[in-house]
Amino acid sequence: MAPGSRGARSSFRSRRGPGVPSPQADATMLSRLLKEHQAKQNERKELQEKRRREAITAATCLTEALVDHLNVGVAQAYMNQRKLDHEVKTLQVQAAQFAKQTGQWIGMVENFNQALKEIGDVENWARSIELDMRTIATALEYVYKGQLQSAPS
Repeated sequence: MAPGSRGARSSFRSRRGPGVPSPQADATMLSRLLKEHQAKQNERKELQEKRRREAITAATCLTEALVDHLNVGVAQAYMNQRKLDHEVKTLQVQAAQFAKQTGQWIGMVENFNQALKEIGDVENWARSIELDMRTIATALEYVYKGQLQSAPS
């Protein structure tokens, strides 16, 4: 028989020793190895998916914690800004009231100064009148004394 004929194959099969598995055993073993490999791959995929989900959960928790931390700061800044706005409005109202009151005080001081000037003018006028009255009194006294001396006694 020719080396490539059927008889050669069967003689090749018959040459296998007692420890060498048959082609069916090879296929079964290969199938079993393939199934084990696929099972291990599935386990790895499941583990990888589990780790991915855990990583996503952890990243979500971290993100939420960071956002919460930032929100606390932002909320505090917002509250501070509102307080400052309120204080600014209050200060503006008080400054306007103070300016109005200061204007009134300035008016009062100016009126007081004017009154003092008028008192000074009145005092000066009174001195002038007094001087005029003394002059008149002196003149009248002089005239009276002159009449007394010229009158026969």
